[in-house]
This record gives sequence, C-alpha cells and structure tokens, in this order.
Amino acid sequence: MKLTLIRPNLGDYRSSDAMPPLAMGILASRAAGSDIAFYDEKAEALPVGDQPDLAAFSVETFTARRAYEVADAYRARGVPVVMGGYHPTFLPDEALEHADAVVLGDAEGAWERLLQDFQDGRLGRRYAGGNRIPLTDYRLDRSIYRDKRYAPLELVQYGRGCRFACDFCSIHSFYGTDLRVRPLEGLTREIERLPKGKLLFFVDDNLFAGREELLALLHAIEPLGRRWSCQISIDVARDEALLDRLAEAGCAFVLIGFESLNPASLRQMGKGWNKVSGPYKGVVRALHTRGIGIYGTFVFGYDADTVDTIARTVDFALESRFEIANFNPLTPTPGSALYDRLLKEGRLLSPRWWLDPDYRYGDAIFEPRGMSAAELAEGVFEARERFYSWRSIGLRVLHGEVPFSPFHLGVTAAANIISRREIYKKQHRHLGY
Repeated sequence: MKLTLIRPNLGDYRSSDAMPPLAMGILASRAAGSDIAFYDEKAEALPVGDQPDLAAFSVETFTARRAYEVADAYRARGVPVVMGGYHPTFLPDEALEHADAVVLGDAEGAWERLLQDFQDGRLGRRYAGGNRIPLTDYRLDRSIYRDKRYAPLELVQYGRGCRFACDFCSIHSFYGTDLRVRPLEGLTREIERLPKGKLLFFVDDNLFAGREELLALLHAIEPLGRRWSCQISIDVARDEALLDRLAEAGCAFVLIGFESLNPASLRQMGKGWNKVSGPYKGVVRALHTRGIGIYGTFVFGYDADTVDTIARTVDFALESRFEIANFNPLTPTPGSALYDRLLKEGRLLSPRWWLDPDYRYGDAIFEPRGMSAAELAEGVFEARERFYSWRSIGLRVLHGEVPFSPFHLGVTAAANIISRREIYKKQHRHLGY
C-alpha cells in the first residue's frame, strides 16, 4: 500500500522554526509493509497530483483550514483521506466533512486497526485511540525526517498528559487525568542513537509530571552527557535540590508558562498555583544562576487584563533577560474550558474562527473586558516587536544572566533571530490558501 503522511502548515509557505513532528514518526513506525511518503508543509512544498492509496493528515486548530483544502483536493482525485490530532479529536464531525475517517485521541492501536480495515475494504468512520494504554511499546521511525530543513533540535518524549487543567488549554481534555511515562531503558537507547551535537527537546507538555518520575529521568540521562531543554511547570522552583539535579543532568533551557503577572488573571485561568514562595524574579534568578536559560510564555485577554498589563509584562521579560519569550492573545480553542465559556457568554467574534476567511493570524478572537479586541491584538504584536527588536536581542544575548558559554550564546542568538523572522512572517496572514 502506498501511504502519504501530511503535516499542513497555516498556509502554503515554509517556516524557519519547523521541527520534526513525532506524531508522524509514530504513524510511520506502525504502518508495517507500507510504501510511505511524508510531506511536511512547514519544511517543504506539498507535491502536486500525489496519488497514494491513502493520505493521512495530522491536524491542529490553526492548520485545520489548510488541511481541509488539501484533503479536499486529494479526495477530488479519488484518494481516501484520514485525519487525526487534537482538532479532529474535539471536532470529529467537522473533520469528517473533509475526511473519510478520523482517529480520536492517541494513534497507537487505533491506527493499526484503521489500516487493516482499509486494506480489507471496510474502512470505518471513527477510530478511538487508547489514551490510557501504557507507553511500553513506544515506537518511532525517524527516517521519514531525513533531508528536511528542520531546526537543529532532536525531539524526544518521556510522557504524556499534564497534572494541571488550565482554563485555556485542551491537553487535559485530550488526555484526562492520566499521566503516563515511558520505560527509561527504551528512552535512553533512543537518545544514545541521536546525533551528539544537537540540543534535545523533550516535547512533554510538562516534564514535571511528578517528582519521582522526574528524578528517575534525570538519573537515567545524566550519564549520557547531553544538553537538553523541556517544558516544565513553575512549581519546580519550589525545590532547590530538584533545580540542582536539572542542571547536573544537562538541562540547558526550560520553557515555563508564567502566563500573567496579575494574580486575578492567574486565578481565572485556573493557574493560581503558579505563585511560588517569592516573586517571579526569584524563579528567574534560581534558573539563570544554574546556567539554565528561560523561554517564558505569557497570555493576555483575561478579564483583569488591560493594555497596561501587556506593557508591564514586556518590561518584566526584558528586565529579567529572558533568553526567549512569547506573548500571545488569549486563544479559545476547541476542547478547552475557555472556548466553552466564551461561546456560552456569546463573546466569540467568530465561533469557528479557524475556518473564517476573514481571520488573520494575530487577530483577537473574542471581546475582552478590560480592552477592545483591536487593542488586545495590537498590544500583543507590539509586545513581540519590543522583545524581538534588534537592540533587545543584542542586550539579552550578549548581556544575559546565564554564565557565558559559546553554546548558550549560539542557541539564544539563533532562537531569537528565528523567532523574529517568524513573527513578521505569520502576522496578519490568512489561514489556508
């Protein structure tokens, strides 16, 4: 069977920050006997007139419009299409308007059943993955990433799920309350086979799933001598000994969702626990003094937020010498409590904004209470412009708080240049064609 795997972009263009999607490597590893072609629109143009036996799409909310357009073209040529990912899991009826079948939840198990049914000529419409299946049979085919223009990172995964249920996030809806981690023996074998010169990035939504699990991981990977980065919750900073272990095990950068400086906003988003014993600056200092760079993320648009909130937050990010930062307008996506609440309150400007031909990347999607929708969109873009101005990049790269090292300087400089480029490339773009 000839199988085409496709990851669409927001539109028909290439991205400078594209990273290899592990989901597609998982699908490829579980499609035994198939002749597989993989196309990543973030890194390459999609083929014209591709004619496989089956086409499979991984769909996110921001790429849904583009995915549907490309899928419709495949189906017009008589090629059956299947879709999976967060967006089809939460909106399967919508996805089935453009696909012959959808996979709900994790692919393992459901994907193999789908392929067998297709080969037997009895393809169903919905296949439910097992989000509680242990990760003892984790498989990944990295050969499909070969010769693609990706950022110089190697992605790995330890576990799935998050112990928190933030208002704006759909991870909890996707995985529920279950947290699963892989057997460490298989993970370390995988890491040992990866190129030595590249920074590793753990794609886990929160590597701090639990203290014992994290300590076991750090103990296993420290002997490998690799530099790595991860997403982690701020409560790790409550544990000085754990911070020491992170540094000793090779942690070079962490992505932390600070989200807001406003306690009222933190409470409304269900992230009141983000507070630690002491101000955020203490957290920043604790990480920087251990040689760990910070990618801080912030979100604006909760009821207590104003235009001044955005400006003060950028001031904090600049004063803290964050290596990287992201400032986002609050984005209600399907599957999140935020989306359901704003829909019920009638505050969404376009309930299916991801399909709205008038929506442009960076637009506000709802009416905030403390500012206008236009002020929210403009304020966030100005925040990004301030943080990623050439002067700001130079100051943070050359005069950061982390002890100097050529590695840290090089990674920080490259990340800032790429982030600046992507901000201007994506802003105001319509989704899809």
